[in-house]
Amino acid sequence: MEKMSDDNTEEVMVLESEIERLQAEVESLQHQKQEINKDITFHYSQQMENALVFMCGQRQEAGKEMVMSRLKEELEELEEDVKLQTEINGITLNSCTTKTLQNSGRKLVQQLSLSGNCSELVFQVEFQLSEIKQDSERSKRTIGDLNVVLDSSDLQNFSSFLSRVEESRDLLLFFRTLRTFSDRCDDRSRTFQQFQDKYPSVVTLPGGPRSEVMTVNHPKLPGCMLFIHWSVDVSREGIVMPKINLLTKIPERALQLFPSQAVGGAAEAFESLLRILGPEAALESIIQAVSLSQET
Repeated sequence: MEKMSDDNTEEVMVLESEIERLQAEVESLQHQKQEINKDITFHYSQQMENALVFMCGQRQEAGKEMVMSRLKEELEELEEDVKLQTEINGITLNSCTTKTLQNSGRKLVQQLSLSGNCSELVFQVEFQLSEIKQDSERSKRTIGDLNVVLDSSDLQNFSSFLSRVEESRDLLLFFRTLRTFSDRCDDRSRTFQQFQDKYPSVVTLPGGPRSEVMTVNHPKLPGCMLFIHWSVDVSREGIVMPKINLLTKIPERALQLFPSQAVGGAAEAFESLLRILGPEAALESIIQAVSLSQET
């Protein structure tokens, strides 16, 4: 029994010695690994840093490209919306500036300045826009200090209307009336130009096709002229009313050849033609009558 106990003791001692040797070897290998890692970090730290910066830069560039692409798409959509709105209402906005005058959290007051054109009519509009929050979802907006400047030769027809718009601060009425007024002026210009192109020897436009006057020259009577005065009036309430009158210029010598009653009744006869035929047909009837007298 004592011999077996001694053998077991020796075996245990051998095993403990082997364990200590293996532990020492493991510690040595771990130390070597740490030294190798230090060498790798030291020798390749700059390359690793560059690689990380490159990867982060790529991600940032990719993010920027995505943002720019999205902004470009939104801008194109806005441009299409503006183009569509311009085609629908005929109003083109060339500039818009905004200045914040007050921002107290519940109340926001801004000064807005718009400039643009409707066909050939150039306008500038300045006003204050106040927005007061009534609750978390609703707010009330009001317009104040409205000032409208219109660059047009027909301002005498617009003055009382513009005064009323500035008093009532009715921007919708202004733009709606401006579009109607512009359309009627375009109708007049197109008609004048059409007749000048069709009857160049008879029709003249002293102020150009955008003016209010077209002249018809009587070829047989030097100095005898017919004036077509086509104005576009705007009432204080914003009602657009085209008004066409026929005026005559008859020299003294010509008056001796025509009865005064016939000359004096020309305007009334033209008004009858306007009511029956409409503007373009009535004007062409007058022009054709003058043209036929040239051939006789």
